[in-house]
Amino acid sequence: MSDAIETDVVIIGAGPVGLFAVFELGLLDLKCHLIDILDKPGGQCAELYPEKPIYDIPAYPVIDGQELVDQLMLQIKPFAPEFHLNQMVTGLSRNDDDTFTVTTDAGEAMRAKVVVIAAGGGSFQPKKPPIPGIDDYEGTAVFYSVRRMEDFRDRNILIIGGGDSALDWTLNLQPLAASMALMHRRDAFRAAPDSVNKMWALAEAGQMTFHLGQATGLLGDGTTLTGVAAKGPDGEFEIACDTILPFFGLTMKLGPVADWGLNLHENLIAVDTEKFETSEPGIFAVGDINTYPGKLKLILSGFHEAALMAQAAKRIVSPDERIVFQYTTSSTSLQKKLGVA
Repeated sequence: MSDAIETDVVIIGAGPVGLFAVFELGLLDLKCHLIDILDKPGGQCAELYPEKPIYDIPAYPVIDGQELVDQLMLQIKPFAPEFHLNQMVTGLSRNDDDTFTVTTDAGEAMRAKVVVIAAGGGSFQPKKPPIPGIDDYEGTAVFYSVRRMEDFRDRNILIIGGGDSALDWTLNLQPLAASMALMHRRDAFRAAPDSVNKMWALAEAGQMTFHLGQATGLLGDGTTLTGVAAKGPDGEFEIACDTILPFFGLTMKLGPVADWGLNLHENLIAVDTEKFETSEPGIFAVGDINTYPGKLKLILSGFHEAALMAQAAKRIVSPDERIVFQYTTSSTSLQKKLGVA
């Protein structure tokens, strides 16, 4: 396509791993364009938990999702990546010269020698609990994510779920809420033990309540929520609340990625562990969307994968160039690229 944007690398997905890939590729003088279906960079960190603390990023004892994204954006600024937001990739094809053409639903086309899929779990949407009439309250009293904690100040909150998200937001929002309740269908949780212990301590101190049961209905007039009807081991009961946060996990969908002829395993893209290349030469997958023996779905792991991927991508883009591995701490040329020399 003669009107296609020319670049070295197209990155599909602008979450933390996609952003760090820009840094690693930039150190090797590779120009990147990023495509993301969201309206801003950051992926799930920015969209679903911008204020949620993250504790396993090296050198940061604690950093929230949006701060991590902000720091990554600052780190890649010297390389001037170009973003194509609010767009979904609809086509990926190999050209006769072994480059790729990537097209989006906004009518844009990009030609690159390398494509990096960093799309997390694909497009994601929250799993809704099967409660009649819940749609009527979505966005006013029912929320599936927390974008700004201050919005929940002085609310009477009921959180439903037993995973990390449910426990984390119970602990983080409890100081702001007028009242806090957590309900789960059993008293065992799929969450970090420390979070569970802290939740029980708050409950024992009377600073929140825990309910064993499942929601069966909503109380209210379709506009204003007043509570939830539930059923537990001892029968039916009601919980007074004006805000519900159901955390039942996310449904991940690969969307068009599934039609690109890549080797998939349970909706994940199989890669090697030397270059994180897919079954199609020149197409790489990093972050939560890939799979290999021993895979850990951690941001940290995605950063490692991006570093090795960049070395392999450089060999494809510049096959005749000798690659000399350098450290940013000692390389004057790298420091000039970063603007710190």
